[in-house]
Amino acid sequence: MAFDGTWKIDRNENYEKFMEAMGIGMMKRKLGAHDNLKITIQQNGDKFNVKEASNFRNIEIEFTLGVNFEYSLADGTELSGAWTQEGNKLVATFTRKDNGKVLKATREIVGDELVQTYVYEGVESKRYFKRG
Repeated sequence: MAFDGTWKIDRNENYEKFMEAMGIGMMKRKLGAHDNLKITIQQNGDKFNVKEASNFRNIEIEFTLGVNFEYSLADGTELSGAWTQEGNKLVATFTRKDNGKVLKATREIVGDELVQTYVYEGVESKRYFKRG
């Protein structure tokens, strides 16, 4: 599938503002903006295996499209939600366990890049990844 492969962070757009909206402290925002994130995605039908490796943690997530699962962000924020597929985009809606607010995310291939878009409390951020 198009998402399969290893993707390394190339650049961020408005990421610190997004982390600020999420309530992440200044020190963690500064570190998070330079996390050297690498994502490895394997898709088998509607099942995904995603490995995230960064300066802060290495985790493996398995999910099935349309099935709710729980996920913790690097700062410990706990979320619950599901990824779905809309055309050639992966679209997620997650609800924070601590305050019930919604985080929306999309993943799509644009040219030779994987673009992850996050929207939280009206703040939009994009992270761009290149095949690594």
